[in-house]
Amino acid sequence: MKAKRQGEILSIIASGPIETQEQLLEQLRRRGIQATQATISRDIKELHLVKELTGKGSYRYALSAQTGADDTTGRFKTIFREGVVSYDYAQNLVVIKTMPGLGSAAGAALDGMDIPDLVGSLAGDDTVLLILRTTEQARNFCATIREMLA
Repeated sequence: MKAKRQGEILSIIASGPIETQEQLLEQLRRRGIQATQATISRDIKELHLVKELTGKGSYRYALSAQTGADDTTGRFKTIFREGVVSYDYAQNLVVIKTMPGLGSAAGAALDGMDIPDLVGSLAGDDTVLLILRTTEQARNFCATIREMLA
């Protein structure tokens, strides 16, 4: 449940500005996830979220620029281990199937990583589509996923 909640938090902050923990709690409730303010506070700390200034003079939650690749990779692995059902590639496309409701969380985790030669990604309820530059890169990324799930 923690991995799903944290994945949803990453998805929520990636999809629009969230200025307060109360707004974050409300967005989680709309997605069917109940949590307390104390739990959200711990999640924010574990995910290394910070408040950054927007161009409009307000603040919003974002991933810390100081977050190391190891932290992001660790969260990514947790989300994947908890929710990936299958994955495969066709030419330069990688399709990742997740448990229902975890597609956007996995997509947000992927977007937070520095994946070489990733052209773009699309996430739905239970599917993530990654577009890489070449078939070889797609095959190699599937091998990386296999290692993460092992």
